Amino acid sequence: METSIHETAPRHIPWNKGKLIGQKHPFKLKDIWAIRIRLQVANNVRELALFNLAIDSKLRGCDLVQLKVSDVAQGGRIASRTMVMQQKTHRPVQFEITEQTREALSTWINQAHLHVDDYLLRTDNINRRNR
Repeated sequence: METSIHETAPRHIPWNKGKLIGQKHPFKLKDIWAIRIRLQVANNVRELALFNLAIDSKLRGCDLVQLKVSDVAQGGRIASRTMVMQQKTHRPVQFEITEQTREALSTWINQAHLHVDDYLLRTDNINRRNR
């Protein structure tokens, strides 16, 4: 008696079987502070500025990396509010930059020697100048 191919072939198990999929839960306040403290202790100035700005703005990652120094700084000072055009929706988003984020951004801009027309969080600015 012949068996069909379907009876002898191993069954395919989906990669997400038994896993919760979908939107992730937002960070809890204690998680945010734990990440901030770890970044400060490790002296990761750029990552701390990026994390704080991401929390303040709630922008997508593609919008964060497109920010220029001129978007957040005016006359050598970090603005308390700024407006950015979202890449995906083409809608303006206004957000407040908290004091802690302003300090982190100021430290990053000074450490990386960024100019007004440079991208704020890209490392290619630094690599371009070191050549």
